[in-house]
Amino acid sequence: MRIVVTGGAGFLGSHLCDALINRGDSVICVDNLSTGRRENIEHLMSHDEFEFIMADVSEEIPVTVPVDAVAHLASPASPPDYHRMPLETLAVGSRGTEQGLALAQRSGARFVLASTSEVYGDPQVHPQTEDYWGHVNPIGPRSIYDEAKRFAEALTSAHRRTSQANTGIVRIFNTYGPRMRPHDGRVVTSFISQALNGDPLTIYGDGSQTRSFCYVDDLIRGIVAMIDSTDPGPVNLGNPHERTVGELAELVLQLTKADSTIEYHPLPVDDPARRRPLITRAQQVLGWEPVVSDEDGLRRTVQYFQGRPEEVEAAREAIAGGQLDGAVVPAQGTAGVVQAA
Repeated sequence: MRIVVTGGAGFLGSHLCDALINRGDSVICVDNLSTGRRENIEHLMSHDEFEFIMADVSEEIPVTVPVDAVAHLASPASPPDYHRMPLETLAVGSRGTEQGLALAQRSGARFVLASTSEVYGDPQVHPQTEDYWGHVNPIGPRSIYDEAKRFAEALTSAHRRTSQANTGIVRIFNTYGPRMRPHDGRVVTSFISQALNGDPLTIYGDGSQTRSFCYVDDLIRGIVAMIDSTDPGPVNLGNPHERTVGELAELVLQLTKADSTIEYHPLPVDDPARRRPLITRAQQVLGWEPVVSDEDGLRRTVQYFQGRPEEVEAAREAIAGGQLDGAVVPAQGTAGVVQAA
């Protein structure tokens, strides 16, 4: 198959490009490198079945050849990024999704939208099922990213209903692994970076809030299965093993063998108290479930960060003051509190 991956130089997008190339597909990666990194796809540049196009998918997707699928992953996803680029985030969720749908429909191709568990907001139903409509603040600090994805889901669903487009929606829960940036403002990267730098691990709240962490290899298998499916979704993709943020901090300290302390700070606005996917639908329609344990996935991620000491050290100031998956306190001298995805 020939598959277009928007945001293909990003954390998830580059891993998806790898998986598709490795199974024999042709891949067209489209990215403007606003948050993606060329180094993530450098190893693919010489591959005969890989093409990189530098473009802003909110403006156009300059692909003129027929394609078999479009995987729309383009979007700032880390809190510092989408707060730095609020209008761009809303644009890629709206106009970028429209561009991807138009490209897919010109070729009669499958369109898969990478949505997010953030569409559930601070959920009042636990665990979260795909038929839950969510509990979302449409004008709050998170709304830039949340509402962009909610609109993208609505647009994708409307195209399916009105023009019988072959579309699918996956809702991605917290995913981590190699190629994440140490300064991206998410809990796993910040905890690992703080531990490797010998700095305190900072938790907002009492650490009892929960998240479910899915290793990137597992998540990518789910997206590939959705590309191959005809199911419309939405389908939750995430690890149903629930862990408190406090437990995550302790596990990171154990794996890094760091003697860092843990600091606690007030909980930020709109921080979800619990987050865990019900993945029954993914198991039934995609034959998918995660297999990598938290311990194994975190160990691999720690090893990746240990191999990039200069980048980890450079992130120190950006993550100073602390973060969790729900809060980022900016470095001294900046204003406001950035809410995490």
